[in-house]
Amino acid sequence: MPEPVLQLSDATIYQGDSMVLQHINFEMNKGDFVYLIGKTGSGKSSFMKTLYGDLLLKEGNGHIVGYDLATLKEKDIPFLRRKLGIVFQDFKLLPDRTVNSNLEFVLKATGWKDKAAIGQRIETVLNKVGMKTQGFKFPHELSGGEQQRIAIARALLNDPELILADEPTGNLDPQTSIEVMEVLQEINKNGNTILMATHDYALLLKYPSKTVKCDDNRVFEVVQRTQAK
Repeated sequence: MPEPVLQLSDATIYQGDSMVLQHINFEMNKGDFVYLIGKTGSGKSSFMKTLYGDLLLKEGNGHIVGYDLATLKEKDIPFLRRKLGIVFQDFKLLPDRTVNSNLEFVLKATGWKDKAAIGQRIETVLNKVGMKTQGFKFPHELSGGEQQRIAIARALLNDPELILADEPTGNLDPQTSIEVMEVLQEINKNGNTILMATHDYALLLKYPSKTVKCDDNRVFEVVQRTQAK
């Protein structure tokens, strides 16, 4: 039996008092890689924000990594986010500390105390994204693609049940986008479940996978035309 990590049924998403998306029925199982597409303003970001507790689900039902989105309390949100890995378009690295310190900060904030275990975990995730030797550098010393790899490593720290990647290649050139996509593909092959919002249709053609689209206040699955890699 597939193991759902995310289920929405007849869900309606609001931004303030404005209805953004309605009648959403959507499910993701463990190990899936799903694209979320749609033009700017179609509701992709609101969809993502609802999943990590930034927007409340006011109508319908939603469950994500064991949490009920319809009854989610503010005090639950930090615990929900520990079970999610979130990758943003603009990296959101702390500029005044090294890569290692960025990652250590997250681990300590989520309850890790053992120094050796922290060091080991940082080494493991940096290795997964091909950045093992870059831990001593500051974010400004890294390229955009390298910074995004670090952001992916940060998302992996607490072994999340689901990774939400919100336009992770949005600030990158086409070649760097492919390099970052290869990292995401690899971690998906290793068992991580990924929902990726994107408007980069070239990536969808190169790495075809299940795709859902936000359009006209709805979310629906689209069938991709594929091309050989």
